[in-house]
Amino acid sequence: MSAPTAPPAGPSPATEPFLVPAHKKMRGGRFWSVRRLPAALLALVVLGGAGLLLYDIVAVRADRPAMQWRRDAADHLARWRLDETWVLAVAAALALLGLWLILLALTPGLRRLLPMRRHDSSVRACLTREAAGQVLRDRAMEVPGVRSARVRTGRRKVSVRARSHFRELDDVRADLDRALGTALTELGLAKPLSLAVRVSRPPVKKG
Repeated sequence: MSAPTAPPAGPSPATEPFLVPAHKKMRGGRFWSVRRLPAALLALVVLGGAGLLLYDIVAVRADRPAMQWRRDAADHLARWRLDETWVLAVAAALALLGLWLILLALTPGLRRLLPMRRHDSSVRACLTREAAGQVLRDRAMEVPGVRSARVRTGRRKVSVRARSHFRELDDVRADLDRALGTALTELGLAKPLSLAVRVSRPPVKKG
């Protein structure tokens, strides 16, 4: 009877797909907002306005009088001067609104989502700012001497304000930098966030 053979060294077939070489890791880009509701509302407004204007033009071509609103608009436009201050102000406001809408159309949106590193081109993952902040806050509360902690997570920076009721503030700050830096790495975000830590004493109650 032969002795049982040892299992082969290395990752098993079940875990091998999860071990991705470092050079194959892909950076995850930001998630794009679908914006279905704004697009639908804008399409309805444009469709309604274009349909109304087209109907009025066809009616005029058929020797029928134009709608009252179009005649009033034409009369007002004929009286207004382009060099008037309020006309220039309205034009500037509309131009800024148009630029803002173009900027919104060219940016991904969904600023509350933090993309994570990708190991597979078919899988994308993200964390909300609230979830990342909660993880960092829990990690900060594990540091000895931290009485309370407030974490504000942005798209590029994490601000932590902690209060310590004992230990030296410099020691607590150093431990927080170390613990939160490790936590940020473990989050696996596509773009690392910078860290800003402030430590102070609780206010002294008078009386």
